[in-house]
Amino acid sequence: MLIKNGMVILEDTQQKKDIRIADSIIKTIDDEIMPEEGEEILDAGGCFIMPGGVDVHTHFDMPADVDLKTSDDFYTGTRAALAGGTTTIIDFAEPDPKGPLMEGLDIWHEKADGRSFCDYSFHMTVPRFDEEMPDQLTEMIKSGIPTFKAYTAYQDSLGVTDAELYRIMQSVKAADGVLCIHCENGDILKCRQADLRKEDAACIKNHALSRPNLVEKEAVSKVVDMAELTGACVYIVHISTKEAMEVVERAKKRGVKVKAETCPHYMYLDDSKYELPGFEGAKYVMSPPLRSKEDMKALVSKLKDGVVDTVATDHCSFNYRGQKERGRNDFTAIPNGIPAVEQRMELMLELAEREEIPLYKIAQLTALNPAKIFGMYPKKGVLRAGSDADIIVVQPDRTHVISKETQYQDVDYTPFEGIVIHSRIQHVFLRGEQAVREGKLIKETPSGEFLYREYLTNR
Repeated sequence: MLIKNGMVILEDTQQKKDIRIADSIIKTIDDEIMPEEGEEILDAGGCFIMPGGVDVHTHFDMPADVDLKTSDDFYTGTRAALAGGTTTIIDFAEPDPKGPLMEGLDIWHEKADGRSFCDYSFHMTVPRFDEEMPDQLTEMIKSGIPTFKAYTAYQDSLGVTDAELYRIMQSVKAADGVLCIHCENGDILKCRQADLRKEDAACIKNHALSRPNLVEKEAVSKVVDMAELTGACVYIVHISTKEAMEVVERAKKRGVKVKAETCPHYMYLDDSKYELPGFEGAKYVMSPPLRSKEDMKALVSKLKDGVVDTVATDHCSFNYRGQKERGRNDFTAIPNGIPAVEQRMELMLELAEREEIPLYKIAQLTALNPAKIFGMYPKKGVLRAGSDADIIVVQPDRTHVISKETQYQDVDYTPFEGIVIHSRIQHVFLRGEQAVREGKLIKETPSGEFLYREYLTNR
């Protein structure tokens, strides 16, 4: 396959180039490549050619209660990801809070292996610290999982105490891994939830009021201080507030090894969604919650300034009917999470146009930086000779509107309903195999491969 005449988005620039794909990899990128006899040619004139997206924060087939799990499993979720231009995902494997990590990894392999349309890996959630945990972390690394996750909330299930978090950081540092951290002060938000439930349990806005900006900011401050003490590399997931991002910015200037992730919904949607009539606001219940327009502007500003390292989705889909509705009479019972894996790349392309952000910067946030931080570069996340031929071709001036009626995600709504996108992902290649043609998914069977990440580089 020869892709000709496109504007190729490289690591820090864009240039008109041709790309030859063969044997699942990019063979050559050059100014002009002459076709070989019988070679298939895709004329990408007028289009942008970008690396396939790398979404390092998804929750597919995730149990949320004894009789509740996310509506997207690995089959539907990775299919939607691929349709939207994401060719690699990293999901979060969850062990039993008291069980061995390896059992959790085995369960997630059963969920994903042979059922994933795009390439995939896992982070391992660490729900506690005990004397066996350092050896278990080493076992994970030998199994190709050098990245982990801890929660500063949800102490009644997967969350850890400050002492446990400190020990986990020490162990991850010793193992040369990366620790992803969900940052909310769990004790405070539980107190606020209890108070607000007494006032009005059915009020959806109370979800956001129970988790104000400072609940996130306090936890982020604590985490970066622990990272400075231990020397661990920490990755703060789904940062939603101006205050938390400012904490990260100051920590980076001090030399703390901290990476910042945010999500498209925190730059597109604001907390007025919780005041929609009836139960509509439940569609936007996630943690952290949507924030103010001021926070939205601040996140975009920090993204432009380079404080934000990655944009992922935290894709955690629950149907509005039958699942979100569990919380009609109690806001704390609304399943937390929204779908986004299919729309991430097009939303970021639209943000680039709206905010005059160079496309190479968008490629850094959605592909290059995630691949570097999590040990997949240069196999993934970049267009260069020798890298996997994970490629998307974007055609500008192809206006369309996001709608649940046209999405592949297995969920009955999209929080981005009605948003106008002024470009379209026309073609998607996964390891050289075309998966999307003329904006339509043509891949019928899963062929995603597990990414064994032996060590971390370039973080």
